[in-house]
Amino acid sequence: MNIKSIIDLKNCPINRPQSVEYLEMVKTVKTGLAEDGCAVLSNFLSNDGLDALVSEAEKKKSQAFYAKSKLCNVYLAQGNAAEDDQHPQNIFLERSNGFITADLLAEGTYAHTLYYWEPLRSFLAACLSKKELHIYADPVSNMIINLCKPGQTFNWHFDTNEFTITFLLNAAESGGHFEYVPSLRAADDECFNEVKKVLNGDRSRVKRLDLNAGDLQFFLGRFSLHQVTPNTGATDRLLLIQSFTEKPGIIGNPQRVKDLYGKVTDAHKDRIDERVRTDSLLD
Repeated sequence: MNIKSIIDLKNCPINRPQSVEYLEMVKTVKTGLAEDGCAVLSNFLSNDGLDALVSEAEKKKSQAFYAKSKLCNVYLAQGNAAEDDQHPQNIFLERSNGFITADLLAEGTYAHTLYYWEPLRSFLAACLSKKELHIYADPVSNMIINLCKPGQTFNWHFDTNEFTITFLLNAAESGGHFEYVPSLRAADDECFNEVKKVLNGDRSRVKRLDLNAGDLQFFLGRFSLHQVTPNTGATDRLLLIQSFTEKPGIIGNPQRVKDLYGKVTDAHKDRIDERVRTDSLLD
């Protein structure tokens, strides 16, 4: 199967940037992101492409990494001893999901082919109002599959990256819902009190997104708190996540990569520790 068979190019002609359909998709995504920090293009993957990606993921599930610690805070980091137990940094929630890492989806896989296809990257950049997007140089986490088996969950958290690109490969039969609180923090304000409200059960700002297998989702996860609720069905929830950067050569923080994905490489050891974000928010 070639790349043009993975995406439903008849309904989502991202290889024709001058077409009316292309421009309409870009407009739809930009509007959604501006209003809600989230946008979805339904049935983006073709039926054959979806089947191929699911089959590929199924074969790798046994190699998924699960962190030894099942508890973490919304920053996916250590707590803060200088704050009390009710501070968001010191509220720890269950995270039991696993990750199929990028090194298990090497060249020749459908996931790798999709990630590296330049027309897709150009389309994503247009939707995100970015001049150019680069492949995230992290060899472990640039393209991963989030695996939530029955009974598993992914707690409330913020992302390191400003935005994430995801493809739902398989939905849970029940549960496994994507929930989010748009723009809960700002680039210059952690808004700890608002985060604490959500962690204490306030759902007044919580939104739930109904996703179907094959959907493409854009999400500004650095500023919007989000979670995957417990999978209460009998099937696995599989989500393909692609990460891109605005500068080339960016590699993830070794400690964070080790904690989340269970491994680091020589590339992480040689990483130049420089902050590439414009905000000073917690990770």
